Amino acid sequence: MKLTLRTKYLLYIATVHAVLIYLIFRWLKEDKLLFIASEVFVLISAYIAIRIYSDFRQPIEFVATGISQIRDKDFTVKFVPTGRNEVDQLINVYNLMIDQLRQERTQQMEQQFFLEKLIDASPIAILIFDFDDRIVTVNPVACQIVQRRVEQMKNKTLAEIDHPLLNQVAELKDGETKTLKISGVEIYRVQKSHFLDRGFQRSFLLIAELTSEILETEKAAYSKVIRMMAHEVNNSIGAVNSILDVTQSVMEEPKQSDLKHALQVARERNDRLNHFMRRFADVVRLPLPNRIPTDVNQLSQDVVRLMQIQAELAGISLTFDAESSPIKVLADAAQMEQVLVNVLKNAIEACSPGGLVEVTVSNRQLAVRDNGKPIPETLKNNLFNPFYSTKPTGQGIGLTLTREILMNHGFSFSLQTNAEGWTVFSIHFA
Repeated sequence: MKLTLRTKYLLYIATVHAVLIYLIFRWLKEDKLLFIASEVFVLISAYIAIRIYSDFRQPIEFVATGISQIRDKDFTVKFVPTGRNEVDQLINVYNLMIDQLRQERTQQMEQQFFLEKLIDASPIAILIFDFDDRIVTVNPVACQIVQRRVEQMKNKTLAEIDHPLLNQVAELKDGETKTLKISGVEIYRVQKSHFLDRGFQRSFLLIAELTSEILETEKAAYSKVIRMMAHEVNNSIGAVNSILDVTQSVMEEPKQSDLKHALQVARERNDRLNHFMRRFADVVRLPLPNRIPTDVNQLSQDVVRLMQIQAELAGISLTFDAESSPIKVLADAAQMEQVLVNVLKNAIEACSPGGLVEVTVSNRQLAVRDNGKPIPETLKNNLFNPFYSTKPTGQGIGLTLTREILMNHGFSFSLQTNAEGWTVFSIHFA
């Protein structure tokens, strides 16, 4: 057993005085007066030794108490000066150190609290990782983008969460910034960086959604072009049609029938061109939805019936499956019908004879899926780009109009080919 300094000192004092008492008793036992004086001297010496020990012990007790308070992170205890210079110097140094530690801890706690509030209130998604690249901090915007709860993301790597956006940024290098497009619609700017924690690097991700800003800029650009084109085309078509009408009205001779037919063809071509431009203008002039309670079950069933003949003529099986009870959603029925017509038309055209197109409505989701041609990887991010089409005669209007309607409603949506080879267009109402 290892003896403490205090025990060693007490044993030493006790031994010295015991020896003194023994020697005094042996040498001075015949001289009683000198013996008594010597014993008094020994007692005074023992008393002085104890006082010295007490004075020596006091700074050690202060240090021990201070160490205990620091270990417990209690920076509220301060010592009162004793009037002894050596001890008071130690007390003053300790009290100054405690004041500085308390101030620094308070400042650190305030900064930590501010940082946590800032992260939670940030409009940018923030994910902070530990030393093993596992998520330890995630703010509400990140949960909203990834569509996971906090507990579903904490202590997991990006690969374990299995989200299209996070899968693309998993291999992002430190200091690298990328702009990514997900599901052909959602656009994100992702930056990876690091900070030092106890001398070691820890990574974090900043994810900013740019979808609305880019789409607004994009829409403003093509709206201006479409308005200019529509203005010029309509002015030209109106003037040309007037000339054609006057010319046709004065051509009555039978020998001019071929010329009249040519004029009629020109008139019809002008009308088709006018209709072509109106379709582009519809995207620009699309009004905000008049949202009223709408039964999505009934609306979907009506559109399926409308498209049934087109599907049968193409040799496609079109089926509908929904819950028995109505599903009420705040939506513009006319605009949502247009969305379903566009989506079903694309699904039917993607299938070969004998193919399947299925429409399902469940709870807060509507899905149209087909087993036709899958979406190529090289094209999936361009599907909702304005006026982009893979069809030889396509104008790229359908999906652009669909995108505008659904975004104006605030409905999330996606179009992708799953692992089983089915292409699914999903609309989420909540």
